[in-house]
Amino acid sequence: MTAKKTAYEITAKTIISNLAKRNIEGFYFSDKEQLMNQIFSYLPEQSSISWGGSETLKEIGLLDQLKEKSYHLIDRANAVTDEQKRELIRDTSVCDYFFMSSNAITLDGELLNIDGTGNRISYLMYGPSHVFLFIGMNKVVSDVDSGIARIRNMACPPNAVRLNRKTPCAATGRCGDCLSPDCMCNHMLVTRRCGTKDRIKVFLVGEELGY
Repeated sequence: MTAKKTAYEITAKTIISNLAKRNIEGFYFSDKEQLMNQIFSYLPEQSSISWGGSETLKEIGLLDQLKEKSYHLIDRANAVTDEQKRELIRDTSVCDYFFMSSNAITLDGELLNIDGTGNRISYLMYGPSHVFLFIGMNKVVSDVDSGIARIRNMACPPNAVRLNRKTPCAATGRCGDCLSPDCMCNHMLVTRRCGTKDRIKVFLVGEELGY
């Protein structure tokens, strides 16, 4: 094991201990392969599952594998009409499991997320029976302020480029604290505790994943 991997594991133990104090269950996996070998043991067959937009989920390969198994998948990409979109939103709000990443996580176990429409963070706060967050160790920060700075200046610029947004960060690579029509930073959420014990589970992965 490399020194970096060892440090990741030590840091993850600290975070998991602090997550427990916040009614959040945490797990650590050395890489995405180890995660994929175990994740389905947490998911009963025939469960209803949905997810928020996440490069981390794509990089792990979880979404592709879900489609090969016996789950009821609620995929917003399947919506063609506005009515279908509303139906998928309703279905997601009461699904068994909602998957997402987190834009950052503090050493103290706080989850930090910035959202454009608010759909992803709304399901984190309320609705689905279980919320699973998959987080690469590159997203660990010391505190809330440094986490917000990381999201704005390291995560948002490449995301804005990916989504072809006309924002200052897409043009300069640095947050402009904008109020532009294409702004992706409309909602900021700090999850400091889960009101329902173990509703939220955090799966830390000892790799650089997502933005």
